[in-house]
Amino acid sequence: MAPYDDWNRTEDDDEEELQDSSLYEGKRDVVLFCIDCSPSMYEMREDDRFEDVQTCGLMLALESAMQIMKRKVLVGPNDAVGIMLFNTTKRNESGEAGADIKKGTYVYQPIATIDAPKVMELVRLIDEARENPDVLRETFPPMTEGRVPVGDVFTSCNWVMRDGAPKTATKRIFFITDEDNPHPGAKNARLMTSARTTLFDLMQAGVTVEPFFIGTDEKPFDPTKFYSSVLLPTNITELDEITDDGPAPMLPESISITRVEELLDQMRFHEVPKRALFSVPFTFAPGLTIGVKGYGLITEQKKGAYRYFADLGDRVEPVISRTAYVDEERDAEADKTEILYGMDLGAPSVEGEDGEDAKESEVGTRAVALGSRVFYTAEEVRSFRTLGLEPGIKLLGFKPRSELAFEDNVKHSIFIYPDEMSYSGSKRTFTALLRTMIKKKKIAIVLALTRRNSSPIFCAVLPQAEKVEESGWREPPGFHLIPLPFADDIRAAPDLKGFRASEDLRDIAGQWIHKLKVKNGSYPPDSYPNPALAYHNAQLEASAFREDFDPEAFEDLTMPKYDMMHKRAGQLMREWKTALLEDETANVVSAPTAGRKRKAADTDEPPVDEDEIRRLHDSGQLRKLRVEDLKQFLRSKGLPVSGKKDDLVQRTEEYCDAHPRA
Repeated sequence: MAPYDDWNRTEDDDEEELQDSSLYEGKRDVVLFCIDCSPSMYEMREDDRFEDVQTCGLMLALESAMQIMKRKVLVGPNDAVGIMLFNTTKRNESGEAGADIKKGTYVYQPIATIDAPKVMELVRLIDEARENPDVLRETFPPMTEGRVPVGDVFTSCNWVMRDGAPKTATKRIFFITDEDNPHPGAKNARLMTSARTTLFDLMQAGVTVEPFFIGTDEKPFDPTKFYSSVLLPTNITELDEITDDGPAPMLPESISITRVEELLDQMRFHEVPKRALFSVPFTFAPGLTIGVKGYGLITEQKKGAYRYFADLGDRVEPVISRTAYVDEERDAEADKTEILYGMDLGAPSVEGEDGEDAKESEVGTRAVALGSRVFYTAEEVRSFRTLGLEPGIKLLGFKPRSELAFEDNVKHSIFIYPDEMSYSGSKRTFTALLRTMIKKKKIAIVLALTRRNSSPIFCAVLPQAEKVEESGWREPPGFHLIPLPFADDIRAAPDLKGFRASEDLRDIAGQWIHKLKVKNGSYPPDSYPNPALAYHNAQLEASAFREDFDPEAFEDLTMPKYDMMHKRAGQLMREWKTALLEDETANVVSAPTAGRKRKAADTDEPPVDEDEIRRLHDSGQLRKLRVEDLKQFLRSKGLPVSGKKDDLVQRTEEYCDAHPRA
């Protein structure tokens, strides 16, 4: 297995630990929208969102691209987006970007960093198309005879990516079409093979194709006619390798789109690229090494960092800040290689009243004896942290799966997947290990060092089998890298037992809970963005594109749909609340611990018994009791003792009325 030397590109000065996502967030993302312009994409139909407004497949695709570009202006200002159309007679002029691509393809917007003018140009085109549907047909005339081979489309995408995308970026193609059988007839098999071959070339260049198929009720999209055979065998996930022998599964139906909301929802899932946190070798034994990539499954999306700008008169330029160490004696920037690191061996020196340092004999830093070395170079400090190890994962052994306890997962796990580009044969070896560990119900113990400046840590490797839901939701096959805690990372939890509800009460609660379950049994987090972050981005978007921002029009998708909840389970919840009030186990309140309560003052008077309290209640003289007596009585009945004396008296009266003497 030949190693790939450039597998770790982390800068030496990066102080990044295992859970640091700065590399994940800093890598650029390049998206090329590849949109079909065949005549069927121009067929007008009613827009479900607006009354008396028509739309078409091409307008739907362009609007989706515009929405994605708007969001990336805010969340990924360094990302790049381009738009390429195929099955159109429009050609790029000589000297323009895309002039040398295949015939029948046209680069509308070359790949470039997103900016507001480019997005506003696309907005103007969409607005004109809404008023005059023929604008799109006139701007991008469709091919009336034949279609561009899908292989040529992928080849053009490869050339556009090659010319405009940085080598280190995450490169993806959003392929949008409404034709499920682009090459009917005898040439289908040959053109299918050609498309599969060119798609493999895209994959070798690090480009991923994300398909979005547009279908209607009159013309549903059937991926099995062409694209299932083209996309799946060369897909980066290689489903046919991981799954059991037999026919490869078909593309999920969720990628077949009928409305613009569905297209935007699907693109929202694919909008954030799968950027690897690290790429390191996985060593099984001496001479047996594969390459793996690590992916963070949970990443918090935050507001973009503010930036400083300098007003240069005719233009405004962003200010680039950097940190530099200056040698005061030479009044020049110090060489990083000459900086030494150490630790103070005493209290720092303090200044006296006259501004001079106090005597070292009184307060100051201890002097270092000659021959003693307490300062270290940056390379030596790095070796202390890494224990002299190079980034990688080393297999130490295996344990039964039952040995992995729930409390061992104290940090977010990292999902690792084979990296065929760094070590040939990685996927085949990775798959064999995965299947064997699942079959034998084993976990692996490894020593992992994922960054040059991080510390090695022991981890458990938990295998995960592939799982495909009927809804199209898919859990990929791979391993979870779980950092194991140290002994002092785990604290013994107090063993507290609460009151248990009765079986009848649980059954009644289960009825309305079942009615309010999430559709398809899975919660899609990408469909419910952080409302505070979304509100912030909406204001920035309106400012960037010179639009009016209406706070009332902002929709918080995380707000519960109360009307729908009451319509589905309102009656069941009312019945449950009635049963809850009548159930004795639900009316028991545990007495609060008195450890933090202030002890009552010592008194020679004995506590008032219950008979005396009931006698005073019957005569309406409960206010004659002391506050401590009232609290003692309420505490013995499991009732709260908070509030003023009037609250305690009222609570005591309610209890006596509800529980008369036997």
